[in-house]
Amino acid sequence: MQYQIGFIGCGNMGGALARAVCKAIDGKNVAVCDYDVTKTDKLQQQFGATPLSILDLVQSCKFIVLGVKPQNMQETTAQMKEVLRLRNDAVIITMAAGVSTSAIRAYLGDDLPVIRIMPNTPAELGQGMILYTVLGASQADEQAFLQCFAKAGKIDKIPEDKIDAASALSGCGPAFVYAFAEALADAGVECGVPRDKANLYTAQTLLGAAEMLLTFGHPADLKDAVCSPGGTTIAGIHALEDAGFRGAVMDAVTAAYKRTLELKK
Repeated sequence: MQYQIGFIGCGNMGGALARAVCKAIDGKNVAVCDYDVTKTDKLQQQFGATPLSILDLVQSCKFIVLGVKPQNMQETTAQMKEVLRLRNDAVIITMAAGVSTSAIRAYLGDDLPVIRIMPNTPAELGQGMILYTVLGASQADEQAFLQCFAKAGKIDKIPEDKIDAASALSGCGPAFVYAFAEALADAGVECGVPRDKANLYTAQTLLGAAEMLLTFGHPADLKDAVCSPGGTTIAGIHALEDAGFRGAVMDAVTAAYKRTLELKK
C-alpha cells in the first residue's frame, strides 16, 4: 500500500480530520479526494497530502475514510466495490450520520472491517471529541486508527447502539455552544461592553469553564460553587430557568437525535 489513509470527501468535517491526521502521521502518508479540487490542492500545499481519483485512492490506501453525506453514501460505495473486492485488505472508516457499520458492509457487498466515527469540528484544532465503534477490525488495525487520529482530540470507544445519541450531544453540540456564545456576547454588548471585548471574554470564559469540567467533574457542583447566596450569578441562573434554558438545551439535543434516527430510515 502506498498511503496509510485516504479521505474521500474533504468538506468541513472531512477536511478538518484530514488536517489533524496529516499532523499525526505526516501528510506524505495521506491521500485525498474531493470533487472540489481547491480543497485537495490546499491539503497538498499545506501538508503534502496527495490528491487522487476515487479509484486510485481506494486501490492505494489501507484506511479509507468516507467523508460523504449519508444521502451520497450508496452512490460513492458503488464506485468502490469492485476494487475493494479485489484487494480485501482495506479498513473502511465512515462518519455519516445514521449510517451503521452493517449498512456500509451491505453497500460494499463485502465483510471488510469498518470503523464508524462521529467527530466534531474542533478536531481541526486538536480539540475534537471523536466517538468510534468497530465492526470486524483487528486490534492492530484499531491501534493504527487511533494513532492516525491522535492529533484530532479525545477519542472514545462506544457501543454502536449508543453512538447516534452520543453524537447528537458531541457532534451537534459545538453549534449549540456557538449559539449560546453569540447570545452571551450580545448580552455583554447590551450592557455596554465593546463588541471585541465581549467576544474575547465569552470565548475565554467558555474555554476556562470547559477546562474546569474536564478537571473537576460534575457541572452542577461547579455551577453551585459560582452561585453565592443572594448574589449576581444565582439571579442570572434564575433568569435562565425562567426562560426555559435547561429544557431548550435538552430539546435541542433530543431533536438532533430524532433527526439522526429519521436519516436511518
